[in-house]
Amino acid sequence: MSELERIGVSLDKELLAQFDKLIAGQGYKIRSEAIRDLVRKQLSEEQLENPNAKAVAAVFLVYDHHATKLSDSLVDLQHSHTLSQLVQVISSLHVHLDEHDCLEIIVLRGQAGEIRKIGDNILSMKGVKLGRINIVAV
Repeated sequence: MSELERIGVSLDKELLAQFDKLIAGQGYKIRSEAIRDLVRKQLSEEQLENPNAKAVAAVFLVYDHHATKLSDSLVDLQHSHTLSQLVQVISSLHVHLDEHDCLEIIVLRGQAGEIRKIGDNILSMKGVKLGRINIVAV
């Protein structure tokens, strides 16, 4: 671990009480780790503003597996070497939710801007009921 630097932070009592309640609900035992995680999150979000930033993402989608050719299109997309020169599919998970619906999680690695484009294209496919892209800088 890198060398730690101590800093002081001044907060009004009400804001500190709200922060303590928030982090306790998230399972933090100490404020320092919660603050470090907030800083890391903000730095990651800042990096993602650059479309060329290296990133990983999980594309979550719920769809009706009876939708015309959607399952085949998703498999073809994941096996495609022409997906993008800048993005790779590195993993996927398929879950049967009920007799109609499936959850697919597709993990992508590459440039943030391209990941967003591909993720948006996946989520806009006919038959996708609900979806979300969760992207983080690496």
